[in-house]
Amino acid sequence: MTDPKDARAEGADERPLLENGKPVQRPDYEKGAMGRRSFLGKIGAATGILGAASYLSKAPEDWPLSMRDDSGLRSEPKVTPIRLNDYRIEKSAAASADVGIGRGGTPKQMLRKALDGIGGIERYISPGDIVLVKPNVAFDRAPALGATSQPELIEELVNMLLVDCRAQEVRVADNPIESPADCFMKTGLRAASERAGGRVYLPDSNAFKMLNTPGAKLIEEWWFFHRPFTNVDKVIGVAPVKDHNLCYASMGIKNWYGLLGGRRSQFHQDIHEIVSDLSIMIRPTLTILDGTKILMENGPTGGDPSNVVAGDVVMAALDPVAQDAWAFEHLLRRDPNDLPEYLHKSEEKGSGRVDYAGRIKEIL
Repeated sequence: MTDPKDARAEGADERPLLENGKPVQRPDYEKGAMGRRSFLGKIGAATGILGAASYLSKAPEDWPLSMRDDSGLRSEPKVTPIRLNDYRIEKSAAASADVGIGRGGTPKQMLRKALDGIGGIERYISPGDIVLVKPNVAFDRAPALGATSQPELIEELVNMLLVDCRAQEVRVADNPIESPADCFMKTGLRAASERAGGRVYLPDSNAFKMLNTPGAKLIEEWWFFHRPFTNVDKVIGVAPVKDHNLCYASMGIKNWYGLLGGRRSQFHQDIHEIVSDLSIMIRPTLTILDGTKILMENGPTGGDPSNVVAGDVVMAALDPVAQDAWAFEHLLRRDPNDLPEYLHKSEEKGSGRVDYAGRIKEIL
């Protein structure tokens, strides 16, 4: 049997609380052992919530569940990267060479000879194609200084694409280092493109997308001047041949640097890696090198006409690595044993071969 004393003790807290002779609600904390546990549990839960809130707001950004955003990265909207198409096509059966060289005559004549060396442009561009032409428009320099693509060559190429190949549209685009509008005007490239019927694309803040380039080491995901690539079928790069103070030579592959957005100057710290990344970022249909005015020193900006020599070569290539290797030796007149490192890296990334022996067709 239960000891009555114990019973009284157990029921002591259950007696009604009276006020003016009437029963009133007993406070939770005055209820029995269960009431006290409930109260303490609530206090503990509240303390836990406050502690968690303090952790979430004060824990370093890289700790689990932290809500801090010191870097600003958490507040940035998530961006889904895009990928570019591979614009290369199989070498024409009529083309015995990967690189065509045109010599002699006007720049227009040399361009046609170079393209004939790889089977003719009509074999690579189909009627109805939308074609993007990417010249080098990096600086607001006069064409005679050799720092940018030559307008006469761009005008002839756009004309060939529209008239000979019956392309639906030809776009001409670059993202210059200096003012885009000024660069296109000063170089004469806007006027030349539009005279031939091309459409010039200038960059603005809405013209860029995050690009994913599998295999790239520095720009696997990076902002890219994408707008002119919308619905494009073929891509042709047109670059000058010039000295470069960081990577020794700026030619066909380096030309694609102008499509990067963001703080791209940071890549100068690893210039050969970034240029080789460009070789897989863009897989062009054709690459054209303009060797009519060659900037032999003080590149890439130039500025002194004495640094420029007149050349008599235009090149068209399916293999931009072989093309750049040949131009480095024969147009810039550099020792082939000193080839820029980025050409070897580009070869390692599958963008072409530096050994051009037996792969060139020259038309005089």
